[in-house]
Order: sequence, then structure tokens, then C-alpha cells
Amino acid sequence: MISLKPASQRTEGFSDDAAEQHHNDRGLTMRKPAAAYQDRWWSTDDGLRLYARDYPASPGRVRLPVICLHGLTRNSADFEDVAPYIAGLDRRVIVPDIRGRGLSEYDQDPMNYHIWTYARDILDLCDSLGIGQAIFVGTSMGGLITMVLSTLRPTLIRSAILNDVGPVLSPRGLGRIASYASQGHQTFKNWHDAAVYVGEVNKVAFPNNTPHDWLKFAKRVFIKGRDGLLRLAYDTRITEAFKSVTVTSSTYDMAPCYMSLATGRRVMLIRGALSDLLEPEEAEKMALLSPDFTRVDIDYVGHAPMLTEAKARAAITEFLESQG
Repeated sequence: MISLKPASQRTEGFSDDAAEQHHNDRGLTMRKPAAAYQDRWWSTDDGLRLYARDYPASPGRVRLPVICLHGLTRNSADFEDVAPYIAGLDRRVIVPDIRGRGLSEYDQDPMNYHIWTYARDILDLCDSLGIGQAIFVGTSMGGLITMVLSTLRPTLIRSAILNDVGPVLSPRGLGRIASYASQGHQTFKNWHDAAVYVGEVNKVAFPNNTPHDWLKFAKRVFIKGRDGLLRLAYDTRITEAFKSVTVTSSTYDMAPCYMSLATGRRVMLIRGALSDLLEPEEAEKMALLSPDFTRVDIDYVGHAPMLTEAKARAAITEFLESQG
């Protein structure tokens, strides 16, 4: 089941008072940025109501759509600058909030928070929208979901862009992510304090970020409750499924799924040069396993590039323009 609610066209930028708000069933609100998109809601096979942004393609050629999948603790707002420039290449862009994040419903059973469930949710979304084939962009966990999708429905994925993720992940990066993702939510009364917090947590990945960058970051990852307090926009239980598992690279070895993705498809890897999740040697192995592979490293960035960096944007544009 899917429903449509029109979005308004707004000018670039927003203030705390002027920002249009999204509301979900929990009474939480998220900011709606400048670029116009439509709100999509769909139901999963186990009855959750999930949300996605749907950016229409610019008028022109009829081309395959792009589906963008975010990382573990993030949401569709991560692509609020990326989706519009992809849509400008005559491609419809779908950006879901994975269950337990953003405006999507939280799962009552935290053991359902794993990539195989997420992949089935994306299949439900594609079925609801009538999408038989698309190009996928997956950041971190979103890249792992893309790999799994290639095994569940091989015809769905035309090609893929993996953002700082591969079949074997570094235990140091996994440990860092698990440590902050499993903490209880901090609450803040204002955006300044929220920006300071995300800067402290993420400075290892973005050492050159400015206060303005951290404020923008905060406005993507925090959500406002009925009490007016800002909270991170995800269910704190999303790590329950692997909390009891020792975090090692072998635990998260996705080699069979990566081989499925790389077989007969173009794959581009965008990697943060400072990444602690995808080691350089693992990126090199990915190239050896894929017959049609492109790698782009983004300097001065860790896990994971925002995909708005000039080098990343140029690589994505070239990749997409070379395909139908």
C-alpha cells in the first residue's frame, strides 16, 4: 500500500521558525529541505508503515531511476543535497527511511533490525512503486543492503555505487560505530548543542568540517519531539541484533553477496581516504573480484563521504550518464 502527499517548492535554506515540518505517527517532526519531493508511504509484509522521499526526474530522457540507501544510524535526509543533482540528470530518485529511522515506523521486535529484513522492505517499496529495475547508491549499511538485494532479486539492480563499504569491514570501524549507535539518546534543547554533539562524535571522519557543516549535519540526524527536545532520529534498539556478537570483520563478511552484485554489473566504489571501516587492501580485493569496477577515493574524509564532495559528485555524474 502506498500513499502520496504533495510537497511544496521552497527556496534554498531554512530557519528554525520557517522550516516546513514532517510528522510521523510518534509525533516526531523532521525538517523538509528546499528541493521539492513527494512523500511516499508504504507497508511492509509484516505490517510496518515506512517512509520515502520521491524526487521527480527533470524533464528530458526517460531513464532508469536511482534508489539511495542510507547508513546504520542515518535517514533519507543524508541525500537531501545528492538527490536533487541526480534528479537533474533526468532520473527519478527514491530515498527511503529504513525501518526504525527517520519517519519510518519503529519495529516492536528489535531482532528484525538486520540487513535481510531491510532488503525485503526495499523489495516491498519497489513493488509498490512499480520499479522493476534501478541503479542503487548505498552508503555503508545501504551498500550491504544493495549486496543482499542482488541475491534476492538479481534483475532489480542495473548497477551500483557503494559508498565506503565492502564485503569485509574493519573491526576498528565497526567497533566505533557500534559504540555510539548503541548509546542511549542524548537530548538537546537547541540546534547549537546538537551540532556540538555530532561534531564530537564524527570529527574523526570529517576533520575539516566547519561549525556550519556540523549544524547542517545535526539538522539531518536529529528529530524534534512533542516536548520540543531534539533527539537522534533512530530507534536506539537498532543495534540489538548484533549487540551480543563480537564485532569482527568475519562476522560481517558479505563476500558471497558482493560476488552476486559484481557479477554482470558495473560497480563503483567511493571511499573516504581516512576511512576506518573499509581498509585500502579490502578495496583492492573488491576491484579484483569485479570485472567492471571503478574506485574513487575522497581526500580528507573518513567514513563515509557525503557524496557532495566535488570529486564524488563528478564521479557519480559520469557513472550515471554512461548508462540508460
